[in-house]
Amino acid sequence: MKQDNKESYCVNCTIWLSLCRNSKVSIMSLSNNIKRLREEKGILQKEVASVVGLGISHYSKIENGQREASVELLDNLAKFYGISIDQIVHMDSQVVPQEITIEDKTTSEQVRLIAELDEKDKSIIFGLIETMLTKKKFKDFFNKNVAML
Repeated sequence: MKQDNKESYCVNCTIWLSLCRNSKVSIMSLSNNIKRLREEKGILQKEVASVVGLGISHYSKIENGQREASVELLDNLAKFYGISIDQIVHMDSQVVPQEITIEDKTTSEQVRLIAELDEKDKSIIFGLIETMLTKKKFKDFFNKNVAML
């Protein structure tokens, strides 16, 4: 969206932003939430800045609370992260954890999520992986030797 269309962008968003300003949401808590989202996903500032159409300096100032996030930026961030603007603004008040789907994550994010598990759960996961790798080696060995016959 172009910056010069802010008035026509979304009347509801303007009302929403004024309500947020009147609530207990501070610029710093919003900035912290934006930063936390990025860090939880393991994404660099320059990557997010590029996706939402900001320069790295501008985006960095938003994460550090030196600039206020616009409704348009919050909307773009919400779309990028697949969440609502309300979830970005009220991140700490979300008490119910959401289901995590590991298949759609990058390999590094999958490894990070596994590393967060307690030792017993990690042991189970690694045991399953070892079993699957061993099974694959036997299958490959069998297929190779049967092909020779």
